Amino acid sequence: MVFILAQPYPYPLPKPGQFALVIIDMQRDFLEQGGFGESLGNEVNTLREIVPTLQRLLEKFRQEQWPIIYTLESHAPDLSDCPPSKLMRGEGLLKIGDEGPMGRILIKGEPGNAIIPELTPERGEFIIPKPGKGAFYNTPLEDILQTQGITHLIVTGVTTEVCVQSTMREANDRGYECLLVEDATASYFPEFKQATLAMISAQGGIVGWTATANQVLNALDGIR
Repeated sequence: MVFILAQPYPYPLPKPGQFALVIIDMQRDFLEQGGFGESLGNEVNTLREIVPTLQRLLEKFRQEQWPIIYTLESHAPDLSDCPPSKLMRGEGLLKIGDEGPMGRILIKGEPGNAIIPELTPERGEFIIPKPGKGAFYNTPLEDILQTQGITHLIVTGVTTEVCVQSTMREANDRGYECLLVEDATASYFPEFKQATLAMISAQGGIVGWTATANQVLNALDGIR
């Protein structure tokens, strides 16, 4: 079962329909050249290494018709939902809202603010724009989870130490159980990813749990 990992999982296991695949911020602005990630001086190909693993997870969830939730870090065109403390962050050539090669950086509806083509959402899958790092802040995510009866989240995406970890901490505070798929999350800084994995699962899963995609898929094969 999904949440049986290296450490014993002491809580009731989820049933089909009670868990969802959450794909955080796999958007062109972060993963393609000319986007916000590259403008900050990062090697974007580092993040792209997880795309095949995410495709495997998507295939399984679509096959079983289990819930899939995407998030997009994005802001209103007038930046009314972007506080100055965020607007001025980073040391790149481009700031949020600036015009870049793929349109305005991190602005809803711009070409760069779309999910990468390899992971294009399908009909019936949730797409949640979020103005913050965590997926619960100022979004309908919790309403969706409650309406769908979802109690457990299988978390993936980028970046591990920022938006992924922020979302898991927000979820933990709200009573959701989270499992981070180790090889379906990435950071521009590999050492940050490893530190985050350790923090999340420390002290008996203080924030959540981690497992590889193979472990998750093998466990999902036993669920009907």
